[in-house]
Amino acid sequence: MFGGLCFLLNGNMSFGIVGSELMVRVGQAKYAEALALPHAREMDFTGRSMRGMVFVAEDGLSEDDDLNSWLQRGIDFSGSLPAK
Repeated sequence: MFGGLCFLLNGNMSFGIVGSELMVRVGQAKYAEALALPHAREMDFTGRSMRGMVFVAEDGLSEDDDLNSWLQRGIDFSGSLPAK
């Protein structure tokens, strides 16, 4: 779909890697909160924003705690969805 590596939880996309950035599915409710965090930006690889998903630059993933925090956001959202 987007030319990167994607990780699923119960058949739902949680996060993935596109180039050197992490793509995280945070959902609509947490979207603005996620965008306010350092190194996060709108996911817009099609030229249109995909609300509920963000890109995180590699500078925002340099510490294990930072990476784990972003991964947990993706797990929390995808884990709240019905299994496919």
